[in-house]
Amino acid sequence: MARFFTRAIRPPDDVTPNPNPPGVPPASVGPPDATPGDPDGVRLTGEDPPAWLPPRITPSAWSGWPADWWPPLWSSQSLQALTDIAWLCIDRNASLLSTFPPYLKDAAPSLSADWLGNPDPELYTSWEEAAKQLFWDFQGCGEAFVLATARYATGWPARWHVVPPWSVNVEMDGGRRYYSIGNVDVTGDMLHVRYQSTVSDAHGHGPLEAGQARIVAARVLLQYATTLVTGGGIPTGILKTDTELLPEQAALIKQQWLASRLNAIGEPAVLDAGLNWQQIQANPKDLALVELAQINDSMIARLLGIPPALVGLPSGGDPMTYSNVTMYFDQHWRWGLSPMAQTVMAALSGFLLPRGTTVELNRDEYVRSEPLQRAQTYQILASIVDPVTGRPAMTVDEIRATERFDNSTPQDISSGVLQ
Repeated sequence: MARFFTRAIRPPDDVTPNPNPPGVPPASVGPPDATPGDPDGVRLTGEDPPAWLPPRITPSAWSGWPADWWPPLWSSQSLQALTDIAWLCIDRNASLLSTFPPYLKDAAPSLSADWLGNPDPELYTSWEEAAKQLFWDFQGCGEAFVLATARYATGWPARWHVVPPWSVNVEMDGGRRYYSIGNVDVTGDMLHVRYQSTVSDAHGHGPLEAGQARIVAARVLLQYATTLVTGGGIPTGILKTDTELLPEQAALIKQQWLASRLNAIGEPAVLDAGLNWQQIQANPKDLALVELAQINDSMIARLLGIPPALVGLPSGGDPMTYSNVTMYFDQHWRWGLSPMAQTVMAALSGFLLPRGTTVELNRDEYVRSEPLQRAQTYQILASIVDPVTGRPAMTVDEIRATERFDNSTPQDISSGVLQ
């Protein structure tokens, strides 16, 4: 199974070597002493290959890439460069969905589904760890890959794990997708869950692609604020004087001004005779572009399906409209979490279970109403009686089981089967 964890770094046999002659540096980028890399990849020589595995190759900016430029988005590698608000929103969604208990619906008593507790004990500590990786890739990368590594005697998967999107090669032929990891064809054991897809594109696409410009803007604003703070928070201004200065004198006065401000932050400035300082920007709030940053971050949160108020951002709604935390939770579930949960769990159901059986997530703990409202609902349900059988719509035992008064882990949830 180790072959599925490491992407092959040897290129295919029909690869075209680098046309640059050996020893001649490329003239387009890089310093003068830059030389082309090995066009044939890495080779292991000797009678017996070593037991160690070569390190994972990750894309990075090449020699000559400007330091202030961000490298292109390379699939899941771009998640390392997320802004704090984008990372927070994706992590919030993935953390919540991974902690909703999974259960089977309409399952036969003899159906084996041990993966509900842990899909792969050799890799994960629990279902929650695997599910969090699954939802992270699904929303952050726009696609998630699930690989079955063991099967029951019935043929249904018994063990599976989430494969990093960068390690999977996807190709389309005749309208069908084919998957490989290195040189190994894994089409028969691969589940590909796409956030948004078309029949003409092999890959899925996520909301961060549409919001890429806002991610860049948020990163620039964050860099601007960081530079402002590390520079001592000195507002932009002009030092004016009626005396004619030489360029060298003006540069010296500017350096002395910056040095004195950095060494005496918060203290009043003392200017030489004839100098006058005129501030350009009005106050620290305007200086840090707070409102612009909040608007940009709020749009990123909405792209990722989270009401801005749940991540500490202004909601931007009508101040005369009443809203509370419970309403935000319900909006978050209906607007963001529910579509993702339905899409991913429906895909897992078709991949892991026989037809007619589905796996779902119990979201009651997140969207449940207040205790008084629940009690009133139970009272109404208990008063509705079937005229034929005389049985109430909900019994006291069912109410106790729903509220988990007798057992913090009901038998139907612990076994993974909803009766």
